[in-house]
Amino acid sequence: MSRNTLSRTARRLAVATAAATTAVLLTAVPAAAHVEVTSKTAQALAQNVELTFVAESESASAGITQLRIILPKGIAPTDVVYGEGPKGWTFTATNDGYVVKGPAVKVGEDAEHSVVVRQLPDAKELVFKTLQTYGDGKVDRWIELGESEGEEHGHGNQAPVLKLKAAAPGAQSAAPSPSAPETSAAPASPSASPSPSAEDASPRAAAEKDDDGGLSAGAWTGIIAALLAAAAAAVFLVRRRGGSQQ
Repeated sequence: MSRNTLSRTARRLAVATAAATTAVLLTAVPAAAHVEVTSKTAQALAQNVELTFVAESESASAGITQLRIILPKGIAPTDVVYGEGPKGWTFTATNDGYVVKGPAVKVGEDAEHSVVVRQLPDAKELVFKTLQTYGDGKVDRWIELGESEGEEHGHGNQAPVLKLKAAAPGAQSAAPSPSAPETSAAPASPSASPSPSAEDASPRAAAEKDDDGGLSAGAWTGIIAALLAAAAAAVFLVRRRGGSQQ
């Protein structure tokens, strides 16, 4: 075998070895969890549990401004109370979870906040899908339920998962959180008289109602005029009869 052939073979082996080593290293290093959820009391059916979320920054030019957390089945938005978060951030409940947002944190700085959950459900693990928004409008979607293939900024990645210990002996689900009662107008009683309107209660309307019970001023004027005319006619007749008798 010539020296050229040996050289080419050696180069090929070196390239193949480097590629194999790179593949092994990539598969051996676990994927970084860009949003993590942790708790000191991660146990099924545990009550008043504090959860801490840490969203790592992936942007070199913009800070994190918002985190939208989609709650897993068994936790209602009304069961969650805001704890602490970045300065100036506020908490708002949504139909499927909650949103914490505010002024952008420092570029490259992680956004950490905590909430208190009334009671954790009876499950082995809880998945908290998260949408992470930056000041420039870019969004990291940590919503996948398994290992994600896309690692580029803004693409879907694995959602944060909280592993739960088995429920303590005798632990039970608490009663559902109280919600605002539904209000409806009560049906009117058949014997109840209708309430007076604003117009009925006015002084003018009251006066008109009083007039309805008797004769109007015009009617009284006509009656008096008729009486006067009758009296004048009677006087005229009396005088005429007296004159004829003379």
